Amino acid sequence: MMENSPPETRLSQQQAAEIAAEAEQAIAGAPGPISACWAAVRALSQVPHFNWTGIYLLEGDTLYLGPFVGEPTEHTAIPVGRGVCGRAVAEGRDLNIPDVTREENYLACSLRTKSELVVLIRHGVEVYGQIDIDSHYTDAFGPVEEELVREVADALARKLEKLGQAAAKEAKR
Repeated sequence: MMENSPPETRLSQQQAAEIAAEAEQAIAGAPGPISACWAAVRALSQVPHFNWTGIYLLEGDTLYLGPFVGEPTEHTAIPVGRGVCGRAVAEGRDLNIPDVTREENYLACSLRTKSELVVLIRHGVEVYGQIDIDSHYTDAFGPVEEELVREVADALARKLEKLGQAAAKEAKR
């Protein structure tokens, strides 16, 4: 398979449900916010075409890199509005970018990244941060992948809300 072609197979509904259930159980059992974030990225990183999986936590007008699985990135702090991650927060919505080369405001973490999925971690109007997924394939994220990441982000938001605002702020550091 060529690097820039879409994955030959997407996740099945059953595979996604199994990963979501595993993530939700691990997040619910996590003792604190950072361990909950780690549970989320570890579960999602099982998806073969999720080549970089990380969490950025929002503090003020800046997203700060939290737990991640994949190659290190120099983008450890991203202002709201900058790049795909910052734009998702500024617009208050999830973003599925099938081809990052078509984005004017794209911050390249890796030259191999071809597509990106950003899903906000939110409880009501409160945005705690986001799950950021990069893939080495264009158009890598279909509806099943989007729903999986949304379910994990929602589970993480519920956990952060349950732990309280102090714990959520701790996770953002």
